[in-house]
Amino acid sequence: MGTLSTEDLQSIRNIYCVGRNYAQHAKELGNEVPAEPIVFLKPTHAAVPLDGGAVQVEGKRGAVHYEVELVLRIGRRYEPGVEPDAIIDGLGLGLDLTLRDEQSTAKSAGLPWLSAKGFPSSALLTGWQEYPGKQALYNREFSLKRNGQEVQRGSASEMLFHTSELIRYIGQRFGLDAGDIIFTGTPAGVGALEDGDLLECFLAEKLLGSCRIALQK
Repeated sequence: MGTLSTEDLQSIRNIYCVGRNYAQHAKELGNEVPAEPIVFLKPTHAAVPLDGGAVQVEGKRGAVHYEVELVLRIGRRYEPGVEPDAIIDGLGLGLDLTLRDEQSTAKSAGLPWLSAKGFPSSALLTGWQEYPGKQALYNREFSLKRNGQEVQRGSASEMLFHTSELIRYIGQRFGLDAGDIIFTGTPAGVGALEDGDLLECFLAEKLLGSCRIALQK
């Protein structure tokens, strides 16, 4: 199980995240399926490694939900006409932690999600694997276990907007370059964390990273 190095963390340029990219997840939270990608950002200092250790997480602002996701690492600048697969140089898994009560309040008021998505240690990351290519990726499932029990399972084939579409959309509107990473959305099964939870992230049944949650009350 390779872990994210200090150099890997320091090389992160932007953390792009995609919301509601799996239909069943959108439905479980009572949201409509979007017509185009919903993209938001997390601060780079929100990133911490899933290295098996304890992770201190905000616990005084309502429920904190786990969301396991495939994460892409960009290796070079996006330019019009480029083949999206050609600029991906790494694949990992991540946990997009979310203050769900604050997100619900923000959505109701039409406000940005930063307070719910951008708190410290809200972007947990495994180490990077070689990117297998789009077709091979679609045949691999990823999953999350909480205290030994599987709570989420998904596949890139279930995405509403596939990896190529996401790279084109983000690249054209915001720009993509080496060091940017993209959380590509979560499947159904999200839930609230409890203090002491053990979270384990799997790709093709292989453990890529884990952590023990320490909620700060």
